[in-house]
Amino acid sequence: MEKKWWHNKVAYQIYPKSFNDSNGDGIGDVRGIIQKLDYLKSLGVDIIWISPIYQSPMVDQGYDISDYYNIHPSFGTMEDMEELLREIKKRDMYLLMDLVINHCSDQHEWFQKAIEDLDSEYADYFYIKEGKDGNPPTNWRSYFGGSAWEKIGDTNKYYLHMFAKEQPDLNWENEKVRTELYKMVNWWLEKGIDGFRIDAIINIKKQLEFKNYEPDGIDQLSGLHKMLEEVDDVGEFLTELRDQTFKKYDAFTVAEVFNDKPGELEKFIGEDGYFSTIFDFTMEKARSGETWEKSPRLSGEEVKKLIFQAQKESESVGFRANIIENHDEPRGATVFLPEGKSTPEGIKMLGTISMLLKGIPFIYQGQEIGMTNVEFTDISEIDDISTKDQYQIMLEKGYTAKEALRIVNEKSRDNSRTPFQWNGEENAGFTTGTPWLKVNPNYVTVNVEKEEKEEDSILSYYKKLIKLRKTVELEDAFVYGRFQEAYESKENILAYYRIGDEHKVLVIANYQEEKQQIVIEDTVKQLLLSNYDRKDTSFDTIELNPYEVVVLEILN
Repeated sequence: MEKKWWHNKVAYQIYPKSFNDSNGDGIGDVRGIIQKLDYLKSLGVDIIWISPIYQSPMVDQGYDISDYYNIHPSFGTMEDMEELLREIKKRDMYLLMDLVINHCSDQHEWFQKAIEDLDSEYADYFYIKEGKDGNPPTNWRSYFGGSAWEKIGDTNKYYLHMFAKEQPDLNWENEKVRTELYKMVNWWLEKGIDGFRIDAIINIKKQLEFKNYEPDGIDQLSGLHKMLEEVDDVGEFLTELRDQTFKKYDAFTVAEVFNDKPGELEKFIGEDGYFSTIFDFTMEKARSGETWEKSPRLSGEEVKKLIFQAQKESESVGFRANIIENHDEPRGATVFLPEGKSTPEGIKMLGTISMLLKGIPFIYQGQEIGMTNVEFTDISEIDDISTKDQYQIMLEKGYTAKEALRIVNEKSRDNSRTPFQWNGEENAGFTTGTPWLKVNPNYVTVNVEKEEKEEDSILSYYKKLIKLRKTVELEDAFVYGRFQEAYESKENILAYYRIGDEHKVLVIANYQEEKQQIVIEDTVKQLLLSNYDRKDTSFDTIELNPYEVVVLEILN
C-alpha cells in the first residue's frame, strides 16, 4: 500500500454552531474555534473537520448553502476563515471543509433564476419535472419525510429535493453544473484547505426514468433507497470529481456513503478510489431500524459482529474512517452502552475499541469528555428540522406527545448538537449570551476544565489513547497492521489483534456488566493501556472488570 500523509493522523469534527462562542450571541463561530486550537493540539488531533459555515438560510443547519464562496455572518467573515487556516497550519494541523454538492439552498441564485424563468438554462441546473394527474412526478419520499417533490407556484411543475424542500437537488447530468462545482472546490483548495468531508455524495446520481416504486409506508410513498439501488454509474461522476479537483492537490477526502453496494468498496477507497476514505456507518445502519422511531439498542455481541464484519471487508482494500458518533447521530456514550450505564469506564472502552481499529479515527466534539444525550422536555426545545418532521409523523401514526418525545430523546440529532461543555460556569462556558440550543445539565460534572485536572478523567484517558495510537514505534501495528479477531467465541468479549511487521498488539474489551476471566494465549511484553488502574505484572490470566479494556503488546 502506498503510504499517504493522512494515514497516521487522528481527526476531530467540529460542529461550529455549538463549539465555542467568541462574541456572546449564543452561536459558536470561527473565532471561537481559533481560541480553542491549543486545546485541540493538546488533545493530540491532527485533522480538523468543520461542519458547514458557508452562507446559508440555516434551514438545515448550513447544509442548505446559498453561497459557496462566502461565510455565514453568524460564524464570522472570510478574513476570520483565513486566519483560522493560518493558525491551524502554524500548529502543524490540517483543515477539512464540509462539501455539500448534492443540493444547494432554494435561496441560491441558480435556483432563484430557475424558478423565475422555467425555460432558462438555470432550470436545467435542477430536476424540474411535470406533475402526473395532479400528483408529483413520482412517489418518492424525501429523507426528512413527505414527498421528495415540491410544486413550483401555480404551475404543474415540481422540483426534486431528497432532503428538505428548501434543499433542491442539483442536476449532475448537466455538465455546466459539474463545471461550476469543480471550480468552487478548486477555489477552496487553492485557498489552502487540506481536503473535504463530502456530504450525501451517493445521491448525486438519479434513476432518470423517474418512475414510481412499491409504497413502503402508510403515506403511500417509497423510500429513496429503492431508486438508488437501481443506479449503477455514479462512479463516472465520482471519478471526474476526483480527477478534476482532489487528485491535483493530494487532498484528503472522507465521504458520507450510506448506499454503497456489495463489492464496491475498492472503487471508493482502494488504491485508485474515488476518496481517501469513507465513514464506517456499520453500527449506525444497524441501529436505524425499520422506521425512525424503532431503533434497536445493540448488544455487545452485535457490536462485535458489526465491527469485525466492517474490518474484514476493508482489510485488504483501504482505510475506513472509524466513528462512534457525529452531528447526525445521538451520543455514542448513550446509545452504545446499556441504558443507564454510560459510565466513564464504558465510555473509555468505546473510545479504545474505535481508536485502535484499522482506519482513520474520527472524534466528534464532546466525545472526548463523555458528553451524553440530553433530556428534552418539550418539542419546542428541538431545533433540528428532521426531528421535528419525524415527531409530527409519529403523532400522525397515533403516538402520544409523551411517547413521541421519549423517542426524540433517544434519536434526535440535537442530542449531539448541544453546546460544548468547557467548564462548570453558566452555559458551560460556551457563551456569555443565551445559547441557541439548551445546554446539557450535566455540564457541572462533565466539562473540560474539570477533567483536565483529573488524572483518571475521560479526557485524560483520551489524551493517553491518542498518544498511544500515534506512537511512532508502533505505527507498523496501529496504522498499517493487519486486523485479526480474537476470543471470538467468548460472549461479549470484543478482542482483536493489530499485527505489524515488527509489533503485535492485542486489544481486549469486556463489553458487559459481569467480570470475565481471560486466559492469555500469547506472551505479553507489556501493558500499554487500561481504563482501570491495573497493576498486573503477570498476564497468564486476566480478570476483566465490567467494561474494562486492556491494550497489550505481544511478543511477535
